[in-house]
Amino acid sequence: MTVFALGLNHTSAPLDLRGRFAFSLEQLAPTLHGFREQLQLPGHNAAATEATILSTCNRTELYIAGHKDMVTPAVDWLARVGGVSSAALLDHAYVREGSAAARHAFRVASGLDSMVLGEPQILGQMKQAVREATQAGTVGTTLHQLFQRGFSVAKEVRSSTEIGAHSISMAAASVRLAAQLFEDLSQIKVLFVGAGEMIELVATHFAAKTPKAMAVANRTLERGEKLASHLGAEAIRLADLPQRLHEFDAVISCTASSLPLIGLGAVERALKLRKRRPMFMVDLAVPRDIEPEVGQLGDVYLYTVDELASLVQSAGEKRQAAVEQAEAIIETGVQSFVHWLGQRHTVPLIQALNAQADGWREHEMARARKLLARGANVEEVLEAMSRGLTQKMLHGTLAELHASDGEHRVQLAQTVSRLFLRSSSRNPAESVTADNRSERNERSGEY
Repeated sequence: MTVFALGLNHTSAPLDLRGRFAFSLEQLAPTLHGFREQLQLPGHNAAATEATILSTCNRTELYIAGHKDMVTPAVDWLARVGGVSSAALLDHAYVREGSAAARHAFRVASGLDSMVLGEPQILGQMKQAVREATQAGTVGTTLHQLFQRGFSVAKEVRSSTEIGAHSISMAAASVRLAAQLFEDLSQIKVLFVGAGEMIELVATHFAAKTPKAMAVANRTLERGEKLASHLGAEAIRLADLPQRLHEFDAVISCTASSLPLIGLGAVERALKLRKRRPMFMVDLAVPRDIEPEVGQLGDVYLYTVDELASLVQSAGEKRQAAVEQAEAIIETGVQSFVHWLGQRHTVPLIQALNAQADGWREHEMARARKLLARGANVEEVLEAMSRGLTQKMLHGTLAELHASDGEHRVQLAQTVSRLFLRSSSRNPAESVTADNRSERNERSGEY
């Protein structure tokens, strides 16, 4: 078994392509089940394949633990889900295997692969993705180890480096952009579309600027009212959005809708009612919540999740030092996971050895009981039992040694020495070499 990471993110794929592969939390379980059901590998049990999907505004990634030939079927499946060809997907996707997959997962969890370096939201999103996959029954021992080790690495990166000390979150970037357009944020009205974690974060940042009014529009009114109450804002129905849009100077949207919620016509009508006063709009959703054509309107300043990346600035040498320290922590975690994964490959052999040894032991114990029942001397029985076990343990090894010759015999002797002899006055490999030399001398008449 090996591990793979197949995905596309903000650095490899454009926003609209990423939107084709976005999954809501409710879609994760059925999608994972569909993935396992469609695997077609001869001689491989698809139900044994482990899988987790991480889907955020910046990335969609499929983590797999399974057969080494799993990559091609996984690419074909994901391409079908997104409605593109496998070749088109691979033009923008990346595939990581083994240690590279673990390194990628650990960097993602630690915020090193994010659009905003060091941002903390991705760790919570990854944990949620793992919870959904676990509840769906598609996480087994291997992926559990991968992610739990990744979470531990991310925690250490957070606690022992300054990787996130100067990060500018999407929320902070949105406020900064709005401040560049409006002289006084306390004089504007802000509308938040959605009530998820990202909107709550953005709303908290805007609330700190005490805008004139705030409102929350959400598909589920109850959830919208809960966030609105927390912010001291108004809760409105999503259906009322077109009629209320003109009231707001800033609109920030982030929902799980598969289709745009704010269209070109609605914004054009809002601008007419606003008498061409500008509107600031941020679309943090993938797929888009706001039709891209809206950005072409003269009085609208529309920013997508990708465009906010231009506001993220590095903190110079101090940040670079933190990155290097974080990478070192991640590498240590990767090597630990790879070592664990390597040990997993020997489990069947260990189980077989234990089973064979138990069989030998049971056989010798049964023979010893029979001898004792016949009145045999205890010491003689113990001697016979120990000799029988020893012979069974060494028989195969000694047979291989006797049957081998030349360099193979030398290598085998070295292996046997490491396995069976913890201390010896003479190196068995040297003994074999000397014995071989003597045999050749005898055959050639040299002494």
